[in-house]
Amino acid sequence: MRMDTETISYVLEGHELQNDVQTMIQVFLANRHYIRTDTVTDAEITVKSEMKEGIASAMLYRRGEKASAWSMEYDEKMLTEKEQKRIIKRTIYELLKAETGIRPQWGLLTGVRPAKLISSLLEEGKTDKECLVFLTEDYLVMPHKAALALKVAKAERKILEDNRPEEISLYIGIPFCPTRCLYCSFTAYPLHQYKNRVDEYLDAMFRELDWLAAYSRGFVMKNIYIGGGTPTSLNEAQLERLLQKVEELFHPDESMEYTVEAGRPDTITREKLRLLKEYGVNRISINPQTMNDKTLRAVGRKHTVEDIRRVFREAREEGHQNINMDLILGLPGEDAADVRNTMEEIMKLAPDNVTVHTLAVKRASRLREELAQHDMTTAEALEEMLDISAEYAERMGMEPYYMYRQKNMVGNFENVGYCHPGKEGIYNVQIMEEKQTILAAGAGASTKTVDPETDRIERVFNVKSIEDYIGRIEEMIERKRTGLPQGGNV
Repeated sequence: MRMDTETISYVLEGHELQNDVQTMIQVFLANRHYIRTDTVTDAEITVKSEMKEGIASAMLYRRGEKASAWSMEYDEKMLTEKEQKRIIKRTIYELLKAETGIRPQWGLLTGVRPAKLISSLLEEGKTDKECLVFLTEDYLVMPHKAALALKVAKAERKILEDNRPEEISLYIGIPFCPTRCLYCSFTAYPLHQYKNRVDEYLDAMFRELDWLAAYSRGFVMKNIYIGGGTPTSLNEAQLERLLQKVEELFHPDESMEYTVEAGRPDTITREKLRLLKEYGVNRISINPQTMNDKTLRAVGRKHTVEDIRRVFREAREEGHQNINMDLILGLPGEDAADVRNTMEEIMKLAPDNVTVHTLAVKRASRLREELAQHDMTTAEALEEMLDISAEYAERMGMEPYYMYRQKNMVGNFENVGYCHPGKEGIYNVQIMEEKQTILAAGAGASTKTVDPETDRIERVFNVKSIEDYIGRIEEMIERKRTGLPQGGNV
């Protein structure tokens, strides 16, 4: 049956698990428009999810006519919220697996943090075998993915066991980029349009950082992460202003992990690399995404593979000993041979960390708007690409240490961070596993507080617009004053 319609309708009856229904449908029918309706209509495709009288069902309708169904019984007396969600997902999974022929590698798991589920089981005293059985039998995860989740969960737990209640981290957002990449959905603005407001933006953000520094005096700062956008899109003078401010307020030393996303090679100069080293930055990220020039041009990158090599060499020459490189698998037009070439080139450079992402088609990206114009990677091809990246990570002596997933990922796969022993990106694990408060400054930044006793999470958001952020900076500070524990005392 053809399943290539742009809009998928769905109907709920007997329950209100809208998010669980939609995310499960997205696993099989990605990058569509999803509309909830009250009843089955004459839409091209409608999925109905129903729970009543001990039977859960999923039904597929084509232009109002029932085409197929899948049902299972359940015990109403034993129906916890967690079990209800699993059952609802299972019915849709079986229905659409039969219709599409797709067998999702992660089974019923649609969440961002699959390793977090394993961590909770390990905390309950479950054995490795019990964790694997839980994933493969209850949630239909493929055995090799379950094994990856277990391996990552153990690596993350080793990092998190050193957490202390008084420790926090800081994120600083620089939302400027030289150009907007095809796949990007982050809060990022073209530098050529905002170059006359960058210093004004920094002035506003410094006021927010002043407040956060005062707030954080009662805590121990463990990680500082400057991201974006592309922080190195700042010129040398602006970058030094920022680094000086961080030094003045937070006094970074070797006990902290201090990361700056150097990001795109076309924004990096030797002087910027020198400044990062001078001000105590001890981890940087140089992000090629691919080592194929044709793809770089296709996705809107204004640099070459040779630029990546040059910048990496300069970073080493300036003394940077912890360098991460981000890659994206499934970029339009790439195949397994392209990925193998990328990994060969990365292996020659010998970075300390490699983060392998699978392409996610985000709603706010140009790629989502232009999807029909691009030759997208199939799930089968992407699985081969993931195998290649894992093979080369092992050849480089790296192990997986963190993992996360996103909606609308091609093939419904995962992003994995690999590293040499002792070179883990601690901030990455903290933000993924949500075990530490992370203060955040800048346009679009989100502060996340974690109660170490209850694991309760609260968020305080900043506006995304640069103009609004600059004009409403006092409001951003006030949001934290009212939203953070004991914030009113600052």
